[in-house]
Amino acid sequence: MAKVKLNPALEQVRGQLAGFVYRVRYGGQTISKPPDMSKVKWSPAQVEHRQRFRRAVEYAHAALADSKARTIYEKEAVQKGKRPFDLAVSDYFKGRNLLIE
Repeated sequence: MAKVKLNPALEQVRGQLAGFVYRVRYGGQTISKPPDMSKVKWSPAQVEHRQRFRRAVEYAHAALADSKARTIYEKEAVQKGKRPFDLAVSDYFKGRNLLIE
């Protein structure tokens, strides 16, 4: 693997750019081609979990759009040292729904 020393303006490149994926990992940055997931055969359990996670993200967006739920999540996030969005996703999986309370 080649090692490249980037100038300070490009020191924190992350994401996809020009057909390559730039990742920051322990020990430095890596550059690779994006993964080709077109031929992956998801198991029924994986498909179900991906759908559940999609619904959890939808719930989190809706909860943070609601002013009452947002204030609750922001207070809890400060106490627990987490992000409000992450708490909302976690609550969906635990069955806690602040939108109907």
